[in-house]
Amino acid sequence: MKLRRTKSERRTELELPERSDAVTLVRPSGERVQARVAERHGGELLVALMFRPEAPLHPGRLDGLLLEFTSPRGRVRLHGAVTLVERELLRFSGLEPAELLQEREYVRAQATRPVLVSGSAGNSIQTFSVDLSGGGMLLAGPATLKVGERIQFRLITAQGSPPISGLGVVVRTDSQGRRAVCFEEIGEGDHRRLVRFIFECQRLDRRKGLEDSRGR
Repeated sequence: MKLRRTKSERRTELELPERSDAVTLVRPSGERVQARVAERHGGELLVALMFRPEAPLHPGRLDGLLLEFTSPRGRVRLHGAVTLVERELLRFSGLEPAELLQEREYVRAQATRPVLVSGSAGNSIQTFSVDLSGGGMLLAGPATLKVGERIQFRLITAQGSPPISGLGVVVRTDSQGRRAVCFEEIGEGDHRRLVRFIFECQRLDRRKGLEDSRGR
């Protein structure tokens, strides 16, 4: 779902990526170019390309270029004045949100965390997550869970933190025997903690990707 904001909201709620954050440049042609924030000064960003685009960037052909990044509220696209500093270095200024794509429920992160599940038989079984999203999770098992079965779950995201608990339903199994669970009931506070954990996992993955690219 796309939400557009008024000019006054855009001025007060502008979100910008941080230095070293991974971003994506979206060209009018639809081409997506991976990049990172090299410097951030107030509302101005210096963005370095991580890979060469299909067609070289030219100073006179930067209109319509969008800067896209992921925030805890969803996927954000910004537009503004773009200047080519060097062949693979761009300066963005006067940025405003072009759109906010509310995808928080659907953003997934690979995360192996302990999960205690209780099925219709009433017995509790310890398993672990394969990936997580705001709307559900993929479990490594157990094989005793059937599609359509409703379960109770207790997910541990960090040692010493209270578990995230709720009710879910098994919606499918895959070729590896893993169980996909869709959340039916989860407390608002637990859901906020889960979303924060997912985006922290993504932030760490992006930073690792940047470090790996620098080491090549």
